[in-house]
Amino acid sequence: MLMPMTLDRFPLLVAAASAAILLTALGFQYLGGLAPCALCIWQRWPYVAAIVLGGAALAASGRTRGVLTALAGIALLAGTGIAAFHVGVEQHWWPGLASCGGAIDYSSGSIDDLRARLMAAPVVSCDTVAWSFLGLSMAGWNFLLSLGLGLASLAAGLRLGRPRG
Repeated sequence: MLMPMTLDRFPLLVAAASAAILLTALGFQYLGGLAPCALCIWQRWPYVAAIVLGGAALAASGRTRGVLTALAGIALLAGTGIAAFHVGVEQHWWPGLASCGGAIDYSSGSIDDLRARLMAAPVVSCDTVAWSFLGLSMAGWNFLLSLGLGLASLAAGLRLGRPRG
């Protein structure tokens, strides 16, 4: 029998949803063969933070639970910003970062230095959409998921942090 979600158990939802999203990304990478770009990797870190903060919030009580849940929301909203930036790079609204496509300085160094820089350059470009569903790239879906979960976590954290009485 499923138990109804209460506000006190919301940190469990934050941690579980974040873990599911992160595992889905890893599944696309390791099972689906879609190598992530640099921005894809950056988008995973807020979910890691939300898992840790949501788990810590479950172990806490009172205002501390609220603060930790709100911090998970803030981490997820930071991920929303990274995802929005990535969507902009994919749509060619602005350029990506130097790590987003193997920008290499050819102007100095020996042939061996150049070869080492070429071998270390990322293969996956951040401005290429590797997978999409219903017209949205993975970065677009991540934007929506992290925005929704981040806003809900922030709201729940603020409510959990209020004194009860």
